[in-house]
Amino acid sequence: PDRAAVPERTLTAPRLTADEQLLSSIRLSHLALNDTDWIRAIDEELAAGFGALHGIGRAVSVFGSSRTPRGHADYALARAVGAELGRAGFAVITGGGPGLMEAANRGAREVGAVSVGLNIDLPREQHLNRYLDVSVGFRHFFVRKLMFVRYASAFVALPGGYGTLDELFEALTLIETDKIRHFPVVLVGSAFWAGLTDWIRGRLVAEGTVVDGAAALVHVVDDPRQVVEVVTRHHRRRVRSARARVAASARAS
Repeated sequence: PDRAAVPERTLTAPRLTADEQLLSSIRLSHLALNDTDWIRAIDEELAAGFGALHGIGRAVSVFGSSRTPRGHADYALARAVGAELGRAGFAVITGGGPGLMEAANRGAREVGAVSVGLNIDLPREQHLNRYLDVSVGFRHFFVRKLMFVRYASAFVALPGGYGTLDELFEALTLIETDKIRHFPVVLVGSAFWAGLTDWIRGRLVAEGTVVDGAAALVHVVDDPRQVVEVVTRHHRRRVRSARARVAASARAS
Protein backbone atom coordinates (compact mmCIF):
# COMPACT_ATOMS: atom_id res chain seq x y z
CA PRO A 1 0.00 0.00 0.00
CA ASP A 2 0.99 3.61 -0.42
CA ARG A 3 2.82 4.76 2.69
CA ALA A 4 0.46 7.70 3.15
CA ALA A 5 -2.38 5.21 3.58
CA VAL A 6 -0.61 3.26 6.33
CA PRO A 7 -1.59 4.29 9.86
CA GLU A 8 1.41 5.79 11.63
CA ARG A 9 1.09 3.36 14.52
CA THR A 10 1.86 0.42 12.21
CA LEU A 11 5.25 1.84 11.27
CA THR A 12 8.14 0.67 13.41
CA ALA A 13 10.15 3.36 15.14
CA PRO A 14 13.22 4.24 13.04
CA ARG A 15 16.58 3.42 14.55
CA LEU A 16 19.06 6.19 15.22
CA THR A 17 21.52 6.66 12.33
CA ALA A 18 24.94 8.30 12.42
CA ASP A 19 23.60 11.29 10.49
CA GLU A 20 20.84 11.82 13.04
CA GLN A 21 23.26 11.62 15.93
CA LEU A 22 25.61 14.12 14.27
CA LEU A 23 22.87 16.60 13.33
CA SER A 24 20.73 16.41 16.44
CA SER A 25 20.82 19.36 18.80
CA ILE A 26 19.91 16.96 21.63
CA ARG A 27 22.97 15.12 22.88
CA LEU A 28 22.32 11.65 24.25
CA SER A 29 25.20 11.01 26.59
CA HIS A 30 25.26 7.24 26.06
CA LEU A 31 25.44 7.62 22.24
CA ALA A 32 27.24 10.89 21.61
CA LEU A 33 30.75 10.87 20.20
CA ASN A 34 33.07 13.75 20.92
CA ASP A 35 34.14 16.00 18.06
CA THR A 36 37.46 14.24 17.58
CA ASP A 37 35.70 10.90 17.15
CA TRP A 38 33.31 12.41 14.56
CA ILE A 39 36.19 13.92 12.59
CA ARG A 40 38.02 10.60 12.60
CA ALA A 41 34.90 8.69 11.49
CA ILE A 42 34.22 11.14 8.65
CA ASP A 43 37.86 11.02 7.58
CA GLU A 44 37.70 7.22 7.42
CA GLU A 45 34.50 7.39 5.37
CA LEU A 46 36.08 9.82 2.92
CA ALA A 47 39.15 7.63 2.57
CA ALA A 48 37.02 4.53 1.94
CA GLY A 49 35.07 6.31 -0.78
CA PHE A 50 38.18 7.70 -2.47
CA GLY A 51 39.85 4.30 -2.35
CA ALA A 52 36.88 2.41 -3.77
CA LEU A 53 36.16 4.84 -6.60
CA HIS A 54 39.69 5.75 -7.66
CA GLY A 55 40.29 4.72 -11.25
CA ILE A 56 36.69 4.02 -12.31
CA GLY A 57 37.18 6.29 -15.32
CA ARG A 58 34.61 8.65 -16.73
CA ALA A 59 31.24 8.22 -15.10
CA VAL A 60 27.76 9.68 -14.77
CA SER A 61 25.67 9.87 -11.59
CA VAL A 62 22.08 8.76 -12.18
CA PHE A 63 19.26 9.55 -9.73
CA GLY A 64 15.65 8.47 -9.51
CA SER A 65 12.98 7.10 -7.23
CA SER A 66 13.73 4.07 -5.07
CA ARG A 67 9.99 3.31 -4.99
CA THR A 68 9.38 2.68 -8.70
CA PRO A 69 8.57 -1.01 -9.24
CA ARG A 70 9.91 -3.29 -11.93
CA GLY A 71 7.48 -3.35 -14.82
CA HIS A 72 6.84 0.40 -14.62
CA ALA A 73 7.62 2.44 -17.75
CA ASP A 74 10.11 4.55 -15.79
CA TYR A 75 12.01 1.41 -14.76
CA ALA A 76 12.41 0.44 -18.43
CA LEU A 77 13.49 4.01 -19.22
CA ALA A 78 16.13 4.04 -16.47
CA ARG A 79 17.43 0.66 -17.59
CA ALA A 80 17.79 1.98 -21.14
CA VAL A 81 19.58 5.10 -19.89
CA GLY A 82 22.08 2.95 -17.98
CA ALA A 83 22.67 0.78 -21.04
CA GLU A 84 23.18 3.72 -23.40
CA LEU A 85 25.63 5.40 -21.01
CA GLY A 86 27.49 2.11 -20.63
CA ARG A 87 27.77 1.62 -24.38
CA ALA A 88 29.21 5.13 -24.66
CA GLY A 89 31.97 4.21 -22.22
CA PHE A 90 30.64 5.74 -19.02
CA ALA A 91 30.44 4.01 -15.67
CA VAL A 92 27.03 4.45 -14.04
CA ILE A 93 26.92 5.63 -10.42
CA THR A 94 23.66 5.45 -8.46
CA GLY A 95 22.61 5.38 -4.85
CA GLY A 96 22.80 1.60 -5.09
CA GLY A 97 19.23 1.04 -3.95
CA PRO A 98 16.07 -0.36 -5.51
CA GLY A 99 13.71 1.21 -8.05
CA LEU A 100 15.20 3.41 -10.73
CA MET A 101 18.66 3.13 -9.17
CA GLU A 102 18.51 -0.62 -9.67
CA ALA A 103 17.26 -0.15 -13.23
CA ALA A 104 20.15 2.14 -14.22
CA ASN A 105 22.72 -0.17 -12.62
CA ARG A 106 21.10 -3.13 -14.34
CA GLY A 107 21.26 -1.47 -17.75
CA ALA A 108 24.94 -0.62 -17.32
CA ARG A 109 25.91 -4.10 -16.18
CA GLU A 110 24.00 -5.76 -19.01
CA VAL A 111 26.23 -4.02 -21.57
CA GLY A 112 29.46 -4.67 -19.65
CA ALA A 113 29.92 -1.20 -18.18
CA VAL A 114 31.03 -0.52 -14.62
CA SER A 115 28.04 -0.32 -12.30
CA VAL A 116 28.55 1.55 -9.02
CA GLY A 117 26.29 1.91 -5.98
CA LEU A 118 26.85 4.44 -3.21
CA ASN A 119 24.61 3.17 -0.47
CA ILE A 120 23.44 5.20 2.52
CA ASP A 121 22.50 4.04 5.97
CA LEU A 122 18.79 4.77 6.37
CA PRO A 123 16.34 3.58 9.02
CA ARG A 124 13.92 2.38 6.32
CA GLU A 125 13.76 1.38 2.64
CA GLN A 126 17.37 1.41 1.52
CA HIS A 127 19.09 -1.82 0.47
CA LEU A 128 21.67 -2.68 -2.17
CA ASN A 129 20.46 -3.92 -5.53
CA ARG A 130 22.08 -6.94 -7.13
CA TYR A 131 23.47 -5.24 -10.24
CA LEU A 132 26.59 -3.66 -8.77
CA ASP A 133 30.27 -4.16 -9.56
CA VAL A 134 31.42 -1.64 -6.96
CA SER A 135 29.50 -0.75 -3.81
CA VAL A 136 30.43 1.63 -1.03
CA GLY A 137 28.44 2.16 2.15
CA PHE A 138 28.12 5.59 3.75
CA ARG A 139 26.74 6.77 7.07
CA HIS A 140 26.76 10.47 6.27
CA PHE A 141 24.83 12.02 3.39
CA PHE A 142 27.33 14.84 2.78
CA VAL A 143 30.24 12.42 2.29
CA ARG A 144 28.19 10.38 -0.17
CA LYS A 145 27.17 13.54 -2.04
CA LEU A 146 30.80 14.47 -2.52
CA MET A 147 31.42 11.15 -4.26
CA PHE A 148 28.50 11.66 -6.65
CA VAL A 149 30.07 14.90 -7.86
CA ARG A 150 33.78 14.12 -7.64
CA TYR A 151 33.67 11.02 -9.82
CA ALA A 152 31.02 12.10 -12.35
CA SER A 153 30.98 14.13 -15.55
CA ALA A 154 27.24 14.79 -15.40
CA PHE A 155 24.05 14.23 -13.42
CA VAL A 156 21.08 12.43 -14.91
CA ALA A 157 17.81 12.74 -13.00
CA LEU A 158 14.88 10.43 -13.69
CA PRO A 159 11.48 10.86 -12.03
CA GLY A 160 11.99 10.83 -8.29
CA GLY A 161 11.21 12.38 -4.94
CA TYR A 162 12.97 14.55 -2.40
CA GLY A 163 16.30 12.71 -2.69
CA THR A 164 16.38 13.23 -6.46
CA LEU A 165 15.43 16.90 -6.08
CA ASP A 166 18.08 17.34 -3.40
CA GLU A 167 20.84 16.06 -5.69
CA LEU A 168 19.47 18.11 -8.58
CA PHE A 169 19.51 21.43 -6.72
CA GLU A 170 22.85 20.67 -5.10
CA ALA A 171 24.33 20.26 -8.59
CA LEU A 172 22.68 23.45 -9.83
CA THR A 173 24.11 25.37 -6.87
CA LEU A 174 27.62 24.07 -7.61
CA ILE A 175 27.22 24.95 -11.29
CA GLU A 176 25.95 28.46 -10.63
CA THR A 177 28.79 29.19 -8.19
CA ASP A 178 31.44 27.76 -10.59
CA LYS A 179 32.45 25.00 -8.22
CA ILE A 180 31.99 22.59 -11.13
CA ARG A 181 32.31 23.51 -14.82
CA HIS A 182 30.83 22.08 -18.01
CA PHE A 183 28.76 19.77 -15.84
CA PRO A 184 25.37 19.14 -17.45
CA VAL A 185 22.21 18.14 -15.63
CA VAL A 186 19.96 15.97 -17.77
CA LEU A 187 16.33 15.57 -16.73
CA VAL A 188 14.77 12.48 -18.30
CA GLY A 189 11.00 12.62 -18.78
CA SER A 190 9.66 15.92 -20.11
CA ALA A 191 6.13 15.33 -18.79
CA PHE A 192 7.42 14.74 -15.25
CA TRP A 193 9.85 17.69 -15.17
CA ALA A 194 7.83 20.29 -17.14
CA GLY A 195 6.33 22.06 -14.13
CA LEU A 196 9.69 22.44 -12.40
CA THR A 197 11.62 23.66 -15.43
CA ASP A 198 8.86 26.11 -16.38
CA TRP A 199 8.98 27.51 -12.85
CA ILE A 200 12.78 27.83 -12.85
CA ARG A 201 12.83 29.72 -16.14
CA GLY A 202 9.56 31.59 -15.74
CA ARG A 203 10.09 32.63 -12.14
CA LEU A 204 13.70 32.29 -10.95
CA VAL A 205 15.47 33.30 -14.15
CA ALA A 206 12.85 35.93 -15.02
CA GLU A 207 13.19 37.57 -11.61
CA GLY A 208 16.98 37.37 -11.63
CA THR A 209 17.30 35.18 -8.55
CA VAL A 210 19.42 32.70 -10.53
CA VAL A 211 21.71 33.33 -13.48
CA ASP A 212 20.56 32.11 -16.87
CA GLY A 213 23.83 30.27 -17.50
CA ALA A 214 23.07 27.64 -14.88
CA ALA A 215 19.59 27.10 -16.26
CA ALA A 216 21.09 26.64 -19.72
CA LEU A 217 22.99 23.59 -18.48
CA VAL A 218 19.70 21.84 -17.66
CA HIS A 219 18.60 19.63 -20.54
CA VAL A 220 15.20 17.94 -20.66
CA VAL A 221 15.03 14.82 -22.84
CA ASP A 222 12.88 11.74 -23.35
CA ASP A 223 15.18 9.50 -25.39
CA PRO A 224 18.09 7.70 -23.65
CA ARG A 225 20.23 8.36 -26.73
CA GLN A 226 19.75 12.09 -26.15
CA VAL A 227 21.15 11.63 -22.65
CA VAL A 228 24.37 10.25 -24.11
CA GLU A 229 24.59 13.01 -26.72
CA VAL A 230 24.32 15.74 -24.08
CA VAL A 231 26.70 14.07 -21.64
CA THR A 232 29.33 13.31 -24.30
CA ARG A 233 29.26 16.83 -25.75
CA HIS A 234 29.78 18.47 -22.38
CA HIS A 235 32.39 15.91 -21.34
CA ARG A 236 34.53 16.87 -24.35
CA ARG A 237 34.21 20.54 -23.44
CA ARG A 238 35.11 19.80 -19.84
CA VAL A 239 38.26 17.93 -20.86
CA ARG A 240 39.33 20.72 -23.24
CA SER A 241 38.69 23.36 -20.58
CA ALA A 242 40.66 21.44 -17.94
CA ARG A 243 43.61 21.02 -20.30
CA ALA A 244 43.56 24.73 -21.13
CA ARG A 245 43.56 25.68 -17.45
CA VAL A 246 46.46 23.30 -16.74
CA ALA A 247 48.43 24.77 -19.66
CA ALA A 248 47.70 28.33 -18.52
CA SER A 249 48.79 27.48 -14.99
CA ALA A 250 52.01 25.94 -16.28
CA ARG A 251 52.80 29.05 -18.34
CA ALA A 252 52.08 31.29 -15.37
CA SER A 253 54.48 29.35 -13.14
